[in-house]
Amino acid sequence: MEISTLATYHCLAFVWYFFVAYSITHIKTEERPSEVFLYGGQWKYLTVLNLVLQAVFYGVSFLADVLRLIKKLRCAKCVISSRDLLFSVLAFPVSTFVCISFWTLYTYNRELVYPKSLDGVIPLWLNHAMHTAVLPFALLEIFALPHRYPAKKKGLILLGFVAFLYISWVLWIYSVTGEWVYPLFALFSPPGLAAFFAGSLAIIISFYNFGEFLNRMIWGQSKFSR
Repeated sequence: MEISTLATYHCLAFVWYFFVAYSITHIKTEERPSEVFLYGGQWKYLTVLNLVLQAVFYGVSFLADVLRLIKKLRCAKCVISSRDLLFSVLAFPVSTFVCISFWTLYTYNRELVYPKSLDGVIPLWLNHAMHTAVLPFALLEIFALPHRYPAKKKGLILLGFVAFLYISWVLWIYSVTGEWVYPLFALFSPPGLAAFFAGSLAIIISFYNFGEFLNRMIWGQSKFSR
């Protein structure tokens, strides 16, 4: 894909994610159901954090494209490294996890992850923007251009560290409020919850490996962005 086309795509994707993140974070207080958006606000939900993550990623990607267009290659090289690290370790696996885990649990019992009371607050288009569109965007990015993946050990350590931070945030909110971020967590005993978190980490690691596999199959082992 031509650099100018990539720049246009990444700019539009950045604007889209910024708009979606803005929309969800500016729901009027009086419209919010009593059981959600309390302590921690929207920032306790992985879905919302992922929107911010995607906006940052596409903003960095657009910056890299602009630097390449104006021939600032030395600066571009550094930004491209940051872009590829963001995409490989976080943007692709997290967006894939958000989409697949949400709709799996929603199909099983929506009250565990997305109470029906939210239907009157969050429009259908916004629900799909947060939970559905994130996966096609991630896949399109893989097909649009190659990404340099870090060494496997480094990538998994970084992914595991971010997962640890989010789990710690979830547990902290429970310790303060006595309420779980997602009603699903209340179904588990402490050992069961630990097993659930471990299983979720294993799933997101599998998505990391899947992204790396797709990148290699589409672009080959040695073709990377410069």
